[in-house]
Amino acid sequence: MVVLDGKEEGAAASQPNVVVRFFKRIGELQQHYLDRATPYAIGRWIFTAVLSVAYILRVYFLHGWYIVTYALGIYLLNLFIAFLTPKIDPAMLEDSDEDGPSLPTKANEEFRPFMRRLPEFKFWYSASKAILIAMICTFFDALNIPVFWPILVMYFIILFTITMKRQIKHMIKYRYIPFSHGKAKYKGKEDSGKVVAS
Repeated sequence: MVVLDGKEEGAAASQPNVVVRFFKRIGELQQHYLDRATPYAIGRWIFTAVLSVAYILRVYFLHGWYIVTYALGIYLLNLFIAFLTPKIDPAMLEDSDEDGPSLPTKANEEFRPFMRRLPEFKFWYSASKAILIAMICTFFDALNIPVFWPILVMYFIILFTITMKRQIKHMIKYRYIPFSHGKAKYKGKEDSGKVVAS
């Protein structure tokens, strides 16, 4: 091993350079703020709604970037469908012979909370990131491809309708609701007021 000014050569090579340390620090800060924002679901979604309105206003006043908006809409639709779909699809369980976890189908079965394929936090994070990327795309004229936008709107409406119809049929067929508010609470018999000691 070669010694340079009292330091070994291998120790100098193992030190990450400034650029790597900078991006690592940025990643740590981003994760820190995401962790702090996790419990505030309403605030996070308000932020995303404001970001969406800003994006829509920008596209409306600039009269362009319809392809970017269409791609954003398709991506958000895919995220929404994954958010509504159970983590373990009952249609797949029907085909397999394995006994795995399933959704309760009767009122007297054990309570199992609805587990999503895409959790709420990841849905929010992916949607916000996509809207932010789409907003950045509106600053580049190369991405402003001329297109007859009413056709894109009609195609998106048709795609949304077909996709949601299929999802609703799936929900009806396997009898699940993608929103659970906790375990059902049952009332016991009313107290008669008298305590009998034996």
